[in-house]
Amino acid sequence: MRTDTGQVFRIEDYRPSDYLIPKTELDFRLGQDSTRVVARLIIERRAGVDKPVQLELDGDGLILRRLEIDGEALDAAGFEATPDRLVIHNPPVTGRFTLLIETELDPSRNEALMGLYRSSKVYCTQCEAEGFRRITYFLDRPDILSVYTVRIEAERAEAPLLLSNGNPIESGDLADGWHYAVWHDPFPKPSYLFALVAGDLGCIKDRFVTASGKPVELGIYVERGKENQAGYAMDALRRSMKWDEEVFGREYDLDVFNIVAVSDFNMGAMENKGLNIFNDKYVLAAEETATDADFANIEAIIAHEYFHNWTGNRITCRDWFQLCLKEGLTVFRDHEFSADQRSRPVKRIAEVRTLRSHQFPEDQGPLAHPVRPRRYREINNFYTATVYEKGSEVVRMIRTVLGAEMFRRGMDLYFERHDGEAATIEDFLRVFEDVSGKDLSQFALWYHQAGTPNLSVTTAHDPVNATFTIEIEQSVPPTPSESRKRLMHIPLAFGLVGADGKDMAFDSVEGASVEDGVIHVRKRKHVVTFSGVAERPVLSLNRGFSAPITLAVEQRAEDQMFLASHDSDPFSRWQAFNTLLTDATVAAYRNVLGGRQPEFSDELAKLAGRIANDGTLEHAFRALALALPGEADVAREIGKNIDPDAIFAGREALARKIAETNSDVFAQLYEDLRMSGGFSPDAASAGRRSLRNTLLDYLAILPGGAARAAAHFAAATNMTDRAAALTVLAHRHAGSPETSAALAQFDSRYHGDPLVMDKWFTIQATAPGAATLEAVKALTKHPAFSIANPNRVRSLVGGFASANQTGFNRADGAGYDFFAETVLTVEKRNPQLAARLATALRSWRSLEPERQAKARAALLSIQAAEGLSADLRDIVERTLA
Repeated sequence: MRTDTGQVFRIEDYRPSDYLIPKTELDFRLGQDSTRVVARLIIERRAGVDKPVQLELDGDGLILRRLEIDGEALDAAGFEATPDRLVIHNPPVTGRFTLLIETELDPSRNEALMGLYRSSKVYCTQCEAEGFRRITYFLDRPDILSVYTVRIEAERAEAPLLLSNGNPIESGDLADGWHYAVWHDPFPKPSYLFALVAGDLGCIKDRFVTASGKPVELGIYVERGKENQAGYAMDALRRSMKWDEEVFGREYDLDVFNIVAVSDFNMGAMENKGLNIFNDKYVLAAEETATDADFANIEAIIAHEYFHNWTGNRITCRDWFQLCLKEGLTVFRDHEFSADQRSRPVKRIAEVRTLRSHQFPEDQGPLAHPVRPRRYREINNFYTATVYEKGSEVVRMIRTVLGAEMFRRGMDLYFERHDGEAATIEDFLRVFEDVSGKDLSQFALWYHQAGTPNLSVTTAHDPVNATFTIEIEQSVPPTPSESRKRLMHIPLAFGLVGADGKDMAFDSVEGASVEDGVIHVRKRKHVVTFSGVAERPVLSLNRGFSAPITLAVEQRAEDQMFLASHDSDPFSRWQAFNTLLTDATVAAYRNVLGGRQPEFSDELAKLAGRIANDGTLEHAFRALALALPGEADVAREIGKNIDPDAIFAGREALARKIAETNSDVFAQLYEDLRMSGGFSPDAASAGRRSLRNTLLDYLAILPGGAARAAAHFAAATNMTDRAAALTVLAHRHAGSPETSAALAQFDSRYHGDPLVMDKWFTIQATAPGAATLEAVKALTKHPAFSIANPNRVRSLVGGFASANQTGFNRADGAGYDFFAETVLTVEKRNPQLAARLATALRSWRSLEPERQAKARAALLSIQAAEGLSADLRDIVERTLA
């Protein structure tokens, strides 16, 4: 494990490497405690590098056993080797040379799960971002593209399966029960995309024929006995391949495409060329063990990693500052895929909810950074919601600005121009400028400037002159290291909604560029005047969430009510109702703090009932609309001096008001939505279950709620309904006989399935209230919990810290103390996981003073620990800064 070196990497310091590695041959002889790796690297100087220069290769904890150049062992004076660096002082001065490096690894002791490790009897690699240097010394940077040939040797009894990138070209038996396989990837790739898997795994196979008629052999490898849970992932893969051909014109390019699911993995999945490695939670799914959300996540992540074949693999990023070039772009692509496979409006709402709950707090806190960071100390800490989710939103805005047809032309040019290259954000934007003739220099600030822009909006209608005026003022709040902000180009989709619920026409517009229902905000202030508007319209803004901004609109509550009932844009209709619910919760919070009883509008509660019962709306849309804003979302609206207990009390009061007002409507609809027949994970069926389970949550507030939820649990025939009922019991009726019985039954039934037990851990960890901390501590001793497994840690400790506002933020600070101790324990094994856990404290400054002081003390206790890793120290110091 590397400790903090203090080195800060800056984008302005980038320069090409003096050396290239056009060809890499790797020989692995796998052993549990001792694996030998022989790397034969063809090295050549970059064109234009004429003067003698030493060759410096990256390492991380390596043991060097042999070093040769062109078949000759190097004299000890000719090089310097440490576990983290190899320097060859005087490499050959002309032409190419072959560098042979032999290293020795101990896969079984690699608990950081980076590089080559052995876990659950399977050898596996994870090389992004800088894990390859834990395998051999290398120029471990994204702009060094090499053609790889890999030979793997292992005992057949231990590892009958030997996989790597590319196509299989040779295999056979060796002496003493060993065997080998050789893989060749003809496409140059950076070292972070290297992959190897060896072990004894089950498999399902299929075949896909590309649009040009090329057959591709598909394989998904899983733990033996779980092959029957991989079928949905295979179906999602086939649909992804077809969709990418139809929508982006991208065909797959190798003879085989393999996916391996492993149980110990730091990430969700990894797009290694031709050999994607997945956390098994994003591959395995069955009616009995996976929820509808699991099925949707599997579909999206299978697609995401496959789409990386072009946006990440064939075209990679020049350096890690360009990470959003592959991740933000590919998230946009997987969002579009899911929208086409399911419901576009529902998918869009879900995307925005994720962005607001994860990325907005990042933008508003000490960990804020641009979509393309300008500096970093530990790159693993920049796999963030800003890079992924906001990066996707920036790509979406490019399509909004240019239009769908011009966007596709730009993407086609991007693939044509940069195939086989390591590209930059400037390269990406330039193709769109070239095809459209538009100047995107101001728009580029979305990549270069941190923070969430805010638009303040007022309106006025003049019936005499038949004009409607919108005044828009733009501001971008300061963020760490950026106190002064430049003005953004914000594409603001809008509609002027008439009394009949339809968008009103207008004759002309002045004050800003308006194209295809989008106001292009480029200045600090715009006064936009629409003529030919005889009746006062209701303004619908940021339709489809056309820009990742916050809005402060002077608008009457009845206008929001109207939009929630009539807006033709589904997202804006949801947004209007969500705004009403948020405002009501904030008002209730203030009443609680003032010692007053929360009060709510009867009309708001009745509107919830009308939305629930509106058969013209999708079930999934209704479920999302009825879901109250999360406690963290409400805290973000309040801004500072937060008391999480008061937010919880205000939110619960609103839930009770809605439940009591609509008890008969909700109860009847709950019964009407009862499903019969077999389970299907399709969007329509999932939406129906989602609405019914949302109604259950409301009905559980009312008398007899525990019994109703227990009956729902007992009658459940699938994991979606079973987990939903258990959540309602644990969160609304903690300690009741019904809850205790259901938790025990779930444990007894699924104790042998780790992924299902993760749900059990999370449900209990996220139960609101101060008492949850003791339950979480007890659960760390449960036989199904392992501090060494990232999924277990994320489900229990991560769930508690990131999704339990009242339990984690206990007034006595005990939640913070437990969290700090656990983070330091995890860090001894897995620094990357510890660092990601630590981000749960990113919003500590928004808390009321006493909690703030206790949270800060916990952060300081982590910072003071000896030998802190670069990963964790980076997060803690930025959070405290």
